[in-house]
Amino acid sequence: MTVTDSHVVLLATGGTISSRSSHAGGAVASDTGEQVFKALGSPVSHPVRVLDVFQKGSYLLTFEDMLRICATIKEVLEDPNVLGVVVTHGTDTMEETAYLADLTHSDERPVVFTGSQRAADSAAPDGPDNLARAIAVAGSKEGRRKGVMVQFAGTIFPAAGVRKSQTVRLSAFSNPDFGVLGQVSDQGKVALEGSVSRLEALPLPWPVNGSPRVDVVAAYPGADSTLMHAALEAGAAGIILQGTGSGNANPGLCSEVAAAVASGVVVVTSTRVDAGPVVPIYGAGGGGEDLRIAGAIGSGHLRPSQSLILLSLLLRINPDRERITEIFTQRGRPPEPSD
Repeated sequence: MTVTDSHVVLLATGGTISSRSSHAGGAVASDTGEQVFKALGSPVSHPVRVLDVFQKGSYLLTFEDMLRICATIKEVLEDPNVLGVVVTHGTDTMEETAYLADLTHSDERPVVFTGSQRAADSAAPDGPDNLARAIAVAGSKEGRRKGVMVQFAGTIFPAAGVRKSQTVRLSAFSNPDFGVLGQVSDQGKVALEGSVSRLEALPLPWPVNGSPRVDVVAAYPGADSTLMHAALEAGAAGIILQGTGSGNANPGLCSEVAAAVASGVVVVTSTRVDAGPVVPIYGAGGGGEDLRIAGAIGSGHLRPSQSLILLSLLLRINPDRERITEIFTQRGRPPEPSD
């Protein structure tokens, strides 16, 4: 392959797909991108150029690491010969990085995240099959104008709303609110649904300029305001409140939310429930309607993991509360199919 050939770029970041057993115990991300690619052992749908970003388990990533991945995606897409991009990534936080990439992706060419549930040196690794399918999607005409996707075990998901929903099974991801985009066969045949409406990309704050703290605080039976207060004392500029049900808490948390908002902290209410929107319904001192009155912003259909990413990004580019509320309203709705 020469630099003038059309090709897919593989950005390797580590994860289980690059992991092998270590002498110290447990699997460790150790294979380079070239080693991950060579493990395919058979021809792929499109020529591939491999670049290493880093080699980390995704449970170790910071928001700045995720920004670096997104910046690298933008950099490689400056080459008009690139058909699309595949990012190999650990599954633990793939939903966060893929969503950040989608929020900041303005190119029509596809970006596809994939990885594996089994290590590279396991008896039957699933990484090579996932990678081959992701390359097929990234290089396909069908994948254009779909934004950033997650391809896992043959199913293609939009990045918004996707989540790891199984700890060890090979079909590890789901997207109950934003749906499925399509399928890719083990022979590389890509079947995607019609185009979907895309919101305007948000700016990518790179190089990093400031790191506002955003914490997730959970509501649960018997929870008080101790953990939220600790986050605020640590300097949190934003809080994701993982509510119960349709986005509820209790009087103590609600009072802390009101005080935080009054001090300029942005609080977003999400939910621990697997599917459905955050809706302010209940009162009685700590329900969703009380949280709304206290100044919390509803996350819509975004779960805590992706609400954290969106708020972290917005606090870096436009910390105006009204604008943040507007964007959460836009991004928290599943997109309408376009003609």
